Amino acid sequence: MEVPLISCMQRIVLYETTARFYIVGSNNNETRFRVLKIDRTEPRELNIHDDGIEYSQKEIRNLLQMIDAGNKPRQAHKPGQCGYIRTVSAFGIVGFVRFLEGYYILLITKRQKIALIGYHTVYKIEDTRMVYIPNDGVRKVNSDESRYVKMFLNIDLSSNFYFSYSYDLTHTLQYNLAPSCGGVGQSASQPETVCTEQSKTSGHEKNRRTDVVLGVQHHPTYKYAWNTYLMEPFVEVVHPDWLMYITHGFITQSNIVVYGKSIYLTLIARRSNQFAGTRFLKRGANCEGEVANDVETEQIVHDASIMPLEKARITSFVQLRGSMPLYWSQDISKIMPKPMIGLDQPDPYAHVAGQHFGRVLSRYGAPIVILNLAKSKEKKKHEMIISEEFKNAVDYLNQFLASEHRIQYKSFDMARHVNKRTADVLARLAVIAEDCVKKTGFFHNKPTLYCNQLRTDKRFKGLTQNQFGGTTVQTGVVRTNCVDCLDRTNTAQFIIAKCALGFQLYSLGVLDSPDLQFNTDCARMLEEMYEDHGDTLALQYGGSQLVHRIESYRKMAPWTFHSRDIIQTVSRYYSNIISDADKQNAINLFLGLYQPHEDENPLWEITTDFYLHNVVAREGMTEQDHNYSQWWDVPVARCLPLPYDQVSKGTTGKHIVVKSSKDDERTSAFWDYYKPYELTSLEELYASHMQTTLRNSVSRSSTDLTQSSPFAVHSRASRRQDEMGKTIDPNPNVSGKDASLASDGSDSGSDSDRDADFDVSETSSDEPEEQEKKHIPLKDMFPTMEESYGVSIHNPDKHSIMVYKRYVQIGQNATRSMEDKHSVGSLRKTGTTLIRRSIFSLDSSEHVTPPTVNRKSKDFYAACIKTGQEGPQSPSMHSMAVYRDYVQKLRR
Repeated sequence: MEVPLISCMQRIVLYETTARFYIVGSNNNETRFRVLKIDRTEPRELNIHDDGIEYSQKEIRNLLQMIDAGNKPRQAHKPGQCGYIRTVSAFGIVGFVRFLEGYYILLITKRQKIALIGYHTVYKIEDTRMVYIPNDGVRKVNSDESRYVKMFLNIDLSSNFYFSYSYDLTHTLQYNLAPSCGGVGQSASQPETVCTEQSKTSGHEKNRRTDVVLGVQHHPTYKYAWNTYLMEPFVEVVHPDWLMYITHGFITQSNIVVYGKSIYLTLIARRSNQFAGTRFLKRGANCEGEVANDVETEQIVHDASIMPLEKARITSFVQLRGSMPLYWSQDISKIMPKPMIGLDQPDPYAHVAGQHFGRVLSRYGAPIVILNLAKSKEKKKHEMIISEEFKNAVDYLNQFLASEHRIQYKSFDMARHVNKRTADVLARLAVIAEDCVKKTGFFHNKPTLYCNQLRTDKRFKGLTQNQFGGTTVQTGVVRTNCVDCLDRTNTAQFIIAKCALGFQLYSLGVLDSPDLQFNTDCARMLEEMYEDHGDTLALQYGGSQLVHRIESYRKMAPWTFHSRDIIQTVSRYYSNIISDADKQNAINLFLGLYQPHEDENPLWEITTDFYLHNVVAREGMTEQDHNYSQWWDVPVARCLPLPYDQVSKGTTGKHIVVKSSKDDERTSAFWDYYKPYELTSLEELYASHMQTTLRNSVSRSSTDLTQSSPFAVHSRASRRQDEMGKTIDPNPNVSGKDASLASDGSDSGSDSDRDADFDVSETSSDEPEEQEKKHIPLKDMFPTMEESYGVSIHNPDKHSIMVYKRYVQIGQNATRSMEDKHSVGSLRKTGTTLIRRSIFSLDSSEHVTPPTVNRKSKDFYAACIKTGQEGPQSPSMHSMAVYRDYVQKLRR
């Protein structure tokens, strides 16, 4: 059995001496320890020593005592003086970096739980600390060192960087749950390097079950690991438990509560570290086909009734955004709101686009569905320049690809349609979204539910459902883009995600139709998650939040949102003109694209970073041997429509395999999540603090149980309108109010902080009635038990009171002191006689005769044992007939 390998180095302490740094790492319950020694006498080189030994708590204590004794001065000034200093406590090592002097170590000092994927916890980095390694005696000071340090720290690691000890965030859920090709660690003829080790077991673990499992850690997708460069100095010299890859982007999670049943909705956005940068400085693609603003967004829906991923029902849907894979840019030398778009160099054979889509086919399979939202008709060509070139590139590439696997191109001029008063942009997008989702399908780790086989939905039946390893997999991906891949792209991705969520909930048996209405708590929660998703990605790439939100395209945004849009536009423009250059330099330094040297020009004096992001151009490599008709890799084409990365899992790259027992903490995520060795409470679990749809039902009457469903249609203000206070009329001019006075008039009936001299006589006669309508009765806010559960509370009857009094009397008699004579006399008067009632013919403390078991009970017990050993059995003909009658009654 193959399970994810959990890193044991989850708590780290850095001890400092004059000659060395000692990094002591341990697991959560502090039963396994490892030690790294870093030499501090080298001014520029990094010397790390890992002895590869796993210490116990007693052994590590003895080791620290030896270090303390060996580093104490012979004549200590204070009797309690230690030989080492405890410098910092941390939760992981981000990596090591050097500028012009010695190396620095970067540690995670504060973390926050942000999501759960089964038993696997995902953390967000809240704070870090960078420690200089060489001691002051050997340090060689350079005047530019402080400037590089300040530039490096401009990448705020506490802003949207994530990691996990047990779940690989650089891969999709579909890849992580897919079985390895041929069985990892079972074949000696595998070409890759396999590090196999035997995990130690502590005393209490030896008494548990000894089922052998394989804890496997595959190589990450380095494209989404942002600390790959920082880990280069020590990745080959330390134990794999020390390695931890961090991702950049956005992660959020919410709980869809369906009549008490929890459905976890998780959104994971992975930003690529290839051709990464800011809005106007990174456009199009580089020579290797890596595009700007490349973000993979995964939507995971998990039936949290069962937490372990191998047993639970869980689905996922992946979509992609990224700039058009062309050589194009915008001239920002002149200060203007919309710089002109220009093609930098011709690419008649679509070489860059071919490299890009070749990688997309390898990771996601076929078909690739392109949704281009850029303008298709303009009086003066602007966005049309790259749209037409993009379409020509796709047409050229499709000539050489099999017809069933060709790239499918869809164009929708979103900006042109939104300006039409009668046009419903989101309705048009919904039609396109359903067609896209049907072509790619989504991932589901379990077979189709029997209820969905009986009530086949036409829309669900037309969904592409490719099988791999006993699961339904997503083949292909929807790739959405506009010019910036921000505002329009985020709205389109929300509509696609909403369509996919309907199919995901239907496949889990939660919905009876894959149709998810807009004005439901579930859809609103998804909309809020995607608005936060869009705001975060826009801040990372564009320097401001979204300018045009989802509500703007729904034409439901309040008029005050226009002023907010203007502020965001100005903020984005200021960021692009003033601060983008410094931000781009910080990204280039953090990712290792520029490595400082004393003999070279400093980073801030380089006029362009073109050669930093284009290795081919920098090294003078030629591309004459490239085949311009076969732009894909042959192994990738043979696996289509399945993704090659998933089919070849376990046969490429380096991976770690650990043979261990089923209950070992390195392979059992249960122990990592519940931590049974610690004194905790249920309130401390992240699931207790997760955002849920129940927050919308507090002010809603629950007399109708169907209205408490997260899929029931309600008219309620969005979260952002709630934050502004009262919902404002979306169009004040239509309602007859003056725009300049609409803000004051909207608050007149609900503001409780009015000044004392407010003239009540000037208030219109309609306001008291309006206030009464807005008043929510107490019985609606707190419904009775009968309204909620169908059970009413009433006074107990005489028989119940008599039984209760008897039990109280038994308790009092059992706790009275026998030494008090008065108590003994009272006990004789009020003593309770207990009559033994047992189904056993002989029942005493010495002998017990078991009762006779009839044949029906024996058959039932045997059936239960068989079900536990072999799994659920096929239902009988009678049971099937009863179930069909039940389903037919529901349809009526």
